Amino acid sequence: MLPKKFNLLIKGFCIGSADIIPGVSGSTIAFIFGIYSKLIDAIKSFDSKWLRMIFLFNLKGIFQKPHFGFLIPLGIGIFLAVLFFTHIIPLPVLIRTHPEIIYGLFFGLVLGSIFFILYQMEKTLIINNLFFLFFGIVFGFSFISLIPSSTPNGSWFIFICGVVSISAMLLPGISGSFILLIFKKYSYILNAIGHFEFSIIMPFIFGVIVGLVFFSRLISYILKKFYEQTILFMVGLLIASLYVIWPFQNRSYNIIHKNEMLISSSPYMPDLVSQDVFYSIVMMVIGVLTVIILSRFSKESVTI
Repeated sequence: MLPKKFNLLIKGFCIGSADIIPGVSGSTIAFIFGIYSKLIDAIKSFDSKWLRMIFLFNLKGIFQKPHFGFLIPLGIGIFLAVLFFTHIIPLPVLIRTHPEIIYGLFFGLVLGSIFFILYQMEKTLIINNLFFLFFGIVFGFSFISLIPSSTPNGSWFIFICGVVSISAMLLPGISGSFILLIFKKYSYILNAIGHFEFSIIMPFIFGVIVGLVFFSRLISYILKKFYEQTILFMVGLLIASLYVIWPFQNRSYNIIHKNEMLISSSPYMPDLVSQDVFYSIVMMVIGVLTVIILSRFSKESVTI
């Protein structure tokens, strides 16, 4: 029991590490580690029956729900990652100072997961459902290529931002913060959180809750009804995300609430072989090997 919980804690730590990296979705790491569908089911388990237990003060029923055994160690791992990489090893600073090395690792993780998932699937299933793979790629790139435009500040739009951003975060390859950048509300909402402006925070949180409740159920339903098609669509999203996390990019930063935040980036091919290029390639290889090693210890294979 303890090794299983510890395994979940480690996976949560990796997911939390990804969540604080601009352009990398934590659900992508959950997808790589083979716990994506379990995470969706765990979120979905906060249903009307569970709420009824709260109103009836049924403490035994509340804490015996099976999702807590999964979510608590995973959540602890995510919290420890955020604490570790913001206070002990400042990963956001390293991303700014050594982006080629950090993004190289995540590029290798995603690339390795793409090959691993496709390798695990039957070739006939891939060929018969190839449309969904290409559709995922096109869908992912459509989000990446969107250009921010002027948007309203009304509570109704902040609510929509919460719904769409959390829904995007539940999809591998799409970052919720990137969605907020598209809607031109990233700095607006971040500043509201920093200054405790509840007139902005509350509509956003309500939107996040609504997005979690409805979108987690939608993803769960689609996975059960159209498993192979959904997996290939998500692999397409991962392929599209490689464009965002390609290590060599011209990145633009802006000061948002006294913090330097990534606001745009454009990939390029490095002209000369340098030390940074070498280290980045090494990290890519480490990322791919990590996926292979983790897959050896996972009994779930592609059932994610």
